[in-house]
Amino acid sequence: MNPRYTIGLDYGTNSVRALIVDAATGAEIAAAVWNYAHGTEGVILGRDPNLARQHPADYLAGAEAAIRQALAAARKSRRGFQPDQVVGLGVDTTGSTPLPVDAQGQPLALRKKFAHNPAAMAWLWKDHTSVAEAAEITAQARALRPQYLAACGGTYSSEWFWSKILHCLRTAPAVFKEAHSWVELADFVPAVLSGTEAPEKFTAGVCAAGHKAMWSATWQGYPDAEFLTTLDPQLAALRERLTTRVATVDKAVGGLTPAWAKKTGLTAGIPVAAGAFDAHLGAIGCGVTPGALVKIIGTSTCDIAVAPNTAKLGAIPGLCGIVDGSVLPGHFGLEAGQSAVGDIFNWFVNYLQPQGAAGTHESLTAAAAKLKPGESGLLALDWNNGNRTILVDQRLTGLLLGQTLYTTPAEIYRALIEATAFGALTIINRFEEYGVKIEQVINCGGIAEKNPVVMQIYADVTGRPMKISRSAQTCALGAAVAAAVAAGVYPNFAAAQKRMTGLKPVVFKPNAKAHAVYRELYGLYRQLHDAFGTPEGKGNLFGVMKELLDIRNRARR
Repeated sequence: MNPRYTIGLDYGTNSVRALIVDAATGAEIAAAVWNYAHGTEGVILGRDPNLARQHPADYLAGAEAAIRQALAAARKSRRGFQPDQVVGLGVDTTGSTPLPVDAQGQPLALRKKFAHNPAAMAWLWKDHTSVAEAAEITAQARALRPQYLAACGGTYSSEWFWSKILHCLRTAPAVFKEAHSWVELADFVPAVLSGTEAPEKFTAGVCAAGHKAMWSATWQGYPDAEFLTTLDPQLAALRERLTTRVATVDKAVGGLTPAWAKKTGLTAGIPVAAGAFDAHLGAIGCGVTPGALVKIIGTSTCDIAVAPNTAKLGAIPGLCGIVDGSVLPGHFGLEAGQSAVGDIFNWFVNYLQPQGAAGTHESLTAAAAKLKPGESGLLALDWNNGNRTILVDQRLTGLLLGQTLYTTPAEIYRALIEATAFGALTIINRFEEYGVKIEQVINCGGIAEKNPVVMQIYADVTGRPMKISRSAQTCALGAAVAAAVAAGVYPNFAAAQKRMTGLKPVVFKPNAKAHAVYRELYGLYRQLHDAFGTPEGKGNLFGVMKELLDIRNRARR
């Protein structure tokens, strides 16, 4: 048989990656990364610390450069490789990252008049400028359409589609007026590659539409015009211009155009799969099945689970949505996550710069590994970028409790790691509280791949083994798996995942003694979590500092 390969295009916060995968085995034969050219490490920032945008020109230049470089690398790494052996393309991106487009589906930021206007660019997932609008959408839905909120965890987020668009309408009306429509990055890239950007051809992915834009087949699409009118009549008008074509990732939105075939060196007409968010395709790349929780751990985390859609699944408060088909066709996709994990560690190292040049992630991790659970006497909240799950509140902030005049940088670094682990446990508990059994935890992403200390702490805190995906590029691999299914190499995802995905032999198993200490510390974490994060939480925290000292003293004896 002639070899067949697929390409996964992975659009991250700072760069785009092209991964070429052998469709028969899942072997990753070549990869290339192109860093975005605009802004600070690819992100356009502003005076408002909540603002984070990207220039769509980077998405186009990145696709061309990364694919060409990956093809060149594949020729060197595998004898006999030819670009015409690539049979399909898949795309994953950050999200919700919507961008305004004109009547031809072209980004407004590509026009000269808007080239330097942040409002006309892509509103990156971590843009939180629309906190007020998100609260307003939540309040209106709670009063008028509670079913909308039930499907997205009970609270609409400032990270999502409608809140960002409403904020643009109010703060940059010229941009909103010029925009014919808004599209998610996850849908924009496949549309460009397949020449289906125009509204009459455009197809949205169910992943972005369902999790971020309150789309559901149950209520015939996006939120109804009457509801949107209560926010602003212009949103209701926009709704009429959004596509009614919504697809799962096993479907192709079209074939690669001759123009993009010439730009990249690929074959015109090969199928381009419907796009999805990085975490959802990362879960596919990890081999997700019912009973597994996939944690994609990077600057933030996304936690993905699936459940068969043949059984009724109730609403789960605090999740980022339960959407039929958003990960695997025939299954509900359940999304949760933490707004910052690696970003918290980066904040400590890059902004506070403990120990000067000597205070690297590597040195702090090594020193933190020598500490016993509870030895530092510290406890932190992992809310430096707000809380994504289960509180869904971007106005929450980080906290470090228990410092003394002798607290060391390594102790703080470990406490920050532990805080993110406590946040991860809170998410696992929420799934199981509402009947979604988590039988195994599979981790992927840079931190899972490179930092065994973090993985061991996660195992000790949660009391669960931490498994690691075989691939270091699971999101891109998942996009390549979707391409293989869309291209007909495999009849379904079960068959494709069996051949193309796997786990590493190493498993981080929980230490019973450490877990016992962390159970005590988690009880204190939940006191802080509920007191600061919920109106029902008990405000009296008198005993927390003393209990931390008691735990610390026992650990040091």
